[in-house]
Amino acid sequence: MSASPDSTAAVKSTTVSSDGTTIAFEQSGNGPALILVSSALADRSDAKRLAALLAVEFTVINYDRRGRGSSSDHAEYAVDREIEDIAALIEHAGGSASVFGSSSGAVLALRAAARLKIDRLALYEPPFAVTDEAFRPPAGFAGHIGTLLAEGRRGEAVKAFMVQAQGMPALMVHAMRLMPRAWSNLKETAHTLPYDILVMGDTQQGRPLGTEPWSGVAAPTLVLTGSRSPDGFQQAARSLAEVLPDAGHRMVHGLNHGAVVMAPKKLAPCLTAFLRG
Repeated sequence: MSASPDSTAAVKSTTVSSDGTTIAFEQSGNGPALILVSSALADRSDAKRLAALLAVEFTVINYDRRGRGSSSDHAEYAVDREIEDIAALIEHAGGSASVFGSSSGAVLALRAAARLKIDRLALYEPPFAVTDEAFRPPAGFAGHIGTLLAEGRRGEAVKAFMVQAQGMPALMVHAMRLMPRAWSNLKETAHTLPYDILVMGDTQQGRPLGTEPWSGVAAPTLVLTGSRSPDGFQQAARSLAEVLPDAGHRMVHGLNHGAVVMAPKKLAPCLTAFLRG
């Protein structure tokens, strides 16, 4: 059943994860629950427009991952803690929810689905590197980011991540630095870059994906990519769809890796059609 326009308004709330971390989120809409998992350097504001579109048919829970936005953090990070955060949100939703994640957030959603009961799983461009030719961070990248953050060079850490992990041209990053508000927001989230590096694990080594730990994903899964994205994302999506028990891959015309922020109106119909089941 579609929600009325008034019922799609977002309401701010919080829940508490297993280790006591407060997880902030906005909830909107009516219908089956859908949790949105953000990518590296992003908080729930990135998916705000997408959440509003999906709220017409779903109860959308758009949350700040730990250490971002209005969520608190914990001194000791582990990927398992972020999975527990998603578990807390599923419990808040009544024990049943679908999950959508983009980029490294897609990999976090995938890891959660291997551990938790999730209704349906939608992923946008998980950045696996599954061939030797695929773009991937250089050797020692995690240590380099850690050093920059330890020295308080948050802006340099953001730049290094965008250029060396995301393949963004250095000139484009320079242009972003000329937008003080946006750049400041990115720097505020820079301390969570090691979190996403740990989420990615060993999946960016230029090797084919194995069945573990993905074989534990029981939920029907759709892996989406954009036609304007590099071929490495297409290769990764096809590889993932092959190793998951119940998955398919779809390429969406005209989208690139920034679709959640830049093209939510094109992305939302694909997600809605799949998540309705």
